[in-house]
Amino acid sequence: MEISPISIPELDDLLTLSATHHHKICPRQVLGVRIGLLAGRLLEIPLPQSDKRLLAISETDGCFVDGVSAATGCYVGRRTLRIEDYGKTAVTFVDTLTEQAIRVVPRASAREQAWEYAPSARNKWEAQLIGYKYIPDELLFHWQRVQLTVPVKQIVGQAGRRASCEICGEEIINQREVMHEGTTLCRPCAGYTYFRL
Repeated sequence: MEISPISIPELDDLLTLSATHHHKICPRQVLGVRIGLLAGRLLEIPLPQSDKRLLAISETDGCFVDGVSAATGCYVGRRTLRIEDYGKTAVTFVDTLTEQAIRVVPRASAREQAWEYAPSARNKWEAQLIGYKYIPDELLFHWQRVQLTVPVKQIVGQAGRRASCEICGEEIINQREVMHEGTTLCRPCAGYTYFRL
């Protein structure tokens, strides 16, 4: 499949949108916007989306994700963005209609290659900020089709669905309850927690 390049005015508009959440635009926001736009072209989904067809699963948080959101229209609040924090600047994009999934990650050479596209940059941060705008997709990113280990409907869950944990009594929404020996539990009471009482 031939992938058409992104136009710089369109990229600049999306970076401005991403920067509304920060004091300034940074290189990771540029990567986030570029990755999001590439995913839209690869999956043939018009972006930014107005519906909930595209699901983004980011492997890190921070300004990178704001760039992804600006380009794709995927947001945590819309339940179209998930964070699986592996500490990697990578995103898996899922077409929820076809269940096609593609994982995109910057190439290891991107930081050094940025200098070639921003030769007048004063430092590496500026080289990346400018260079990431112009490096062609095939040199900036690596992408591959992937299969989800959990069905997309299970990842998204079902809005409006409610249950109560039989141990703590707290409400559980969006099909996130865990059934254990016929007992409805929240994830913390089932032992899957990031905190301790």
